[in-house]
Amino acid sequence: MKLFFDFLPIVLFFVAYKFGGGDYVFNGQTYQVEGIYAATAVMIVASLLQVSYSWLRHRKVERAHLITLVLVVLLGGATLWLQNPDFIKWKPTAVNWLFALVFVGAYLFTDKSLLERMMAEHIQLPAKVWTRLNMAWILFFIGSGLANLYVAFNFEEATWVNFKLFGMLGLTIAFVIAQSIYLARHAVEVPKQ
Repeated sequence: MKLFFDFLPIVLFFVAYKFGGGDYVFNGQTYQVEGIYAATAVMIVASLLQVSYSWLRHRKVERAHLITLVLVVLLGGATLWLQNPDFIKWKPTAVNWLFALVFVGAYLFTDKSLLERMMAEHIQLPAKVWTRLNMAWILFFIGSGLANLYVAFNFEEATWVNFKLFGMLGLTIAFVIAQSIYLARHAVEVPKQ
């Protein structure tokens, strides 16, 4: 359920792209709206609602959602303002590369990797396994960003939209499954107190 909540703005972006373009009448004037701009506007609103819902329900917001919201508003806003879809095409890459930088920074400038900070109270792993997992996430984020750029700027827009939902989601699920298999071989559950 959490994965669906995390990917909800992307799902809504996809739906709006497929069905949101067309002619709209506002104050008696007809405007032609391309699907990418309708989808971008929907994703901005969906991201704002996602963060607002988290805050209202839990009184906290995940950093990943905040980072994504800021980039969606900035790059999505630039897309709408300048009528240039290249800005929104950069958003997945910017998010992934920013996450990679956070993982690198935590590894270089603190005594524990970010993964170890998040998961150490649930499982115990040798230091070298934490390092390998951290490096795997860094490489995954960099690779996902590169894959997004390749598809965004070498294929038709509709292909990129499909990749943004199905390709990125598929890559993420496959990576998490591979990571889980690797973790299962090395993890020791921390006893509950």
